[in-house]
Amino acid sequence: MLSQILGQAKKHLSLIPVFVFIGAGSTGAGLSIMRLALFNPDVSWDRKNNPEPWNKLEPNDQYKFFAVNRDYSKLKKEGPGF
Repeated sequence: MLSQILGQAKKHLSLIPVFVFIGAGSTGAGLSIMRLALFNPDVSWDRKNNPEPWNKLEPNDQYKFFAVNRDYSKLKKEGPGF
């Protein structure tokens, strides 16, 4: 399969950017999924010692990948502690 892709790229040089962007896109998608699986508070890898990791979040913890105009370090607790 790789030889077929390289053969097509040699024949049609305009396909090289397409192959690069498809490869970079799939790599970025894989990294994004890996980040969600490892650092998202909704995912529990250790059910025995930490069955509900989302309950241990503080109000000033930032768990979003990108927060627009939000400084979580200055956020005060808005509700009761359970």
